[in-house]
Amino acid sequence: MTPRQRWAQARRGGVYLLGSLLSGVATVLALPLLCVPRLARLSANWHRDRAGRLLGAPSASRPAKPATKRRAWADRATVRTSRALLWLPVNAISGMALGLPALLCVGNIVVAMIATSLWWAFRLEDRPRLFIDVPVIDWTTALTLGPLQILLLAVLAYLGFPPIARAHARICLVVLSHSTNEQLAERVAVLTRTRADVLDAHGAELRRIERDLHDGTQARLVAIAMRLAVARQAFTENPRDEQFVEGLLRDAHEGTEEAMTELREVIRTVYPPILADRGLHGALTAVTTRCGVPTQLDISDLERVPAAVEAVVYFAVAEALTNVTKHSQATAAGVQVSRTADRLSVVVTDNGTGGADDRRGTGIAGIRRRVLALDGIVDIDSPAGGPTAITVELPCGW
Repeated sequence: MTPRQRWAQARRGGVYLLGSLLSGVATVLALPLLCVPRLARLSANWHRDRAGRLLGAPSASRPAKPATKRRAWADRATVRTSRALLWLPVNAISGMALGLPALLCVGNIVVAMIATSLWWAFRLEDRPRLFIDVPVIDWTTALTLGPLQILLLAVLAYLGFPPIARAHARICLVVLSHSTNEQLAERVAVLTRTRADVLDAHGAELRRIERDLHDGTQARLVAIAMRLAVARQAFTENPRDEQFVEGLLRDAHEGTEEAMTELREVIRTVYPPILADRGLHGALTAVTTRCGVPTQLDISDLERVPAAVEAVVYFAVAEALTNVTKHSQATAAGVQVSRTADRLSVVVTDNGTGGADDRRGTGIAGIRRRVLALDGIVDIDSPAGGPTAITVELPCGW
């Protein structure tokens, strides 16, 4: 992980901890209001989603209300309400206990900045003091102890904010985690939804292939057949008109090459021939080499990978790098592919401006559909200002 990414983690951890502190204080002040079951569940869902985003864990959607099992739904709602009410005191204690150090660290950095640059604007008795209780009364103190305090606190934030924030997020997920039955119900709901998406995508893909073949390749083959028929008739009726027949045959030959090119393009969208010719390593090497942003490929020994998984990885990496080139304003990107047991992991990173969102139609929704179709996971970490990391995990132990 680069220093810039570590600083981004520290920044996100600090924002998370300060938000947890505010949430803990608000919980104490508005405890009677938050004890309302619906508000408690809404608060718990917000905290769970927030913790899941920090830890990079996909937030499971809440199960849909069954039309014929209202009592089961009511029982699950009661359990969720109990956990949400339990989270209120836990959030008040953990949020304030873990968020207060972050506030003190950030606050002392601000004080040190004021003491370093504006000490002369205060009256002598009101001049700020550094955390070692040294008053700033001259430029020597301001330019030595002030930057030293800022540096020490920045190092503490750099090293301490991420693990402390992750600790609070794990506490949140432990308290608000779903029961086994709820996890099973949500898993069934996710598989049902992805199955429907796969069927819709499969139907759309078949229609696209049929349209491409009908409007492109088939039309060219019909034109070729007509030219060959005219050439045959012309040759039969007037064998000496060689120039006319030669022109028809030349047009038919060119049309054949164009039809073959279009047919190859259609085949490439179904299963890229480069995967069959060069394997996943060679295909990803070609994709990263063609990328408009300098891209480093790190791929380990993957052993045997199912063809369906290879195709999803290829299209996911190609689409992600296309987004990097078009939207990220990045100067460098990376693709890391590794395998652990029966899980294949792909991480595409860039140092661009961030803000990737599958709701903006940048191709990430297509990646997510392909991955979910194979029971995989997609995680997007792309804060405003960057960097961006798209992680794809796929089962490959078929």
